[in-house]
Amino acid sequence: MAIQSLAVFCGSKNGNNPLFVKQATELGKLMAENNITLVYGGGSAGIMGTIADSVMENGGKVTGIIPKLLLEWEVQHRGITELIICDDMHVRKRKLYSLCDAALILPGGFGTLDELFEIVTWNQLTIHDKHIYILNSGGFYDHLIQHIDKMKEEGFLYEEAIKRITVIDDPSALLQFL
Repeated sequence: MAIQSLAVFCGSKNGNNPLFVKQATELGKLMAENNITLVYGGGSAGIMGTIADSVMENGGKVTGIIPKLLLEWEVQHRGITELIICDDMHVRKRKLYSLCDAALILPGGFGTLDELFEIVTWNQLTIHDKHIYILNSGGFYDHLIQHIDKMKEEGFLYEEAIKRITVIDDPSALLQFL
């Protein structure tokens, strides 16, 4: 099945490595060029804002989903195709998952890891069967990938869920899966 919408989970900060912003910008352009709608957390800051800006600047579509709490902090993106306001973070994640055909994880913090592990867990529980991609920008997720391998070696992971995770090092590598 062709990917028409991609949930992207990433940081609301830029991080220290300029590669993170560079690859988020490249990804946004690739998504727009391939008519893939960005579905993301609705923020305007950090890598999150960068990818939304890039998709929009390149003529693509962006759906942001933001909880009321973050509206109060005034971090919502005001220049995207659609902004959906929801009650809380749990509703936000459920809506993000329901609107995407696949998910891509970029560098980020605790929230990004929460979203990664929840979508993988839902995959494992057969709540959905969406493929998950990790963009390992500059080796950002090397240690996490090693830990996932260790969990598998130690017998804690189900094979079906692991088979739905693909690690890529460059946004252009995603094109072969579209």
